[in-house]
Amino acid sequence: MSTPRVFIIRHGETEWSLNGRHTGTTELPLTANGEKRIRATGQALVGNDRLIVPSQIAHVYVSPRKRAQKTLELLDLGCRDALPWQEQQPSEERNIRTDAKVQIDDNIREWDYGDYEGLTSATIREQREKNGEGSWDIWRDGCPGGESPGDITKRLDRLIDDIRSRFHERSIGKAEGAAKPSDVLIVAHGHILRAFAMRWIKRELTEGVSLLLEAGGVGTLSYEHRNIEEPAILLGGGFMVDVVEPAGQLR
Repeated sequence: MSTPRVFIIRHGETEWSLNGRHTGTTELPLTANGEKRIRATGQALVGNDRLIVPSQIAHVYVSPRKRAQKTLELLDLGCRDALPWQEQQPSEERNIRTDAKVQIDDNIREWDYGDYEGLTSATIREQREKNGEGSWDIWRDGCPGGESPGDITKRLDRLIDDIRSRFHERSIGKAEGAAKPSDVLIVAHGHILRAFAMRWIKRELTEGVSLLLEAGGVGTLSYEHRNIEEPAILLGGGFMVDVVEPAGQLR
């Protein structure tokens, strides 16, 4: 029976992610090491016998930020169509592995950090202490001049509703052969993807988000009991590998 999934992938390493600076609207390229690690992630996790099976992907959502788009390129899903930011149609000689459409979606852009753009958490806390503003927790307080937890919740809930109505409701619980491709892949950023995981399981951001997602990291969300009313975080799953043992090894 089919249980659709959402794969959340944080963009690869940048200079600011290395030193902990909050990167919302600022455009930064991936580091050379960041590109190398994303290519390795694609080779390890994307394929017919891997965690992310391209032929089972129904749709891809990607942030408007170039670092997220570059990350999607380096994963090498094998999309049939040119990516939205590419001017030329891909070569006919490429390895087409999925018919999934790629959508640039503003709902999955990084948290707007406002006055805290480019600052580390330590610097923010020092500034607040000097100004007599007390402690700071982004999940509780948001960012002055930027977005609040309520703002984030509204746009993520729109995206989750879109995913479930367009791709998951049609296939969940159906026999594997009868279900259309229904997995969804999202390439975005650290804070927004952790917030997405919380809203996926209907938790309030103000409760605190004790989840980590490293640069280039991959997470999986799905449903318990093949029930769309029971969204869940998938902590671990088996790889889809066919194993055939020689008859002489059977006991």
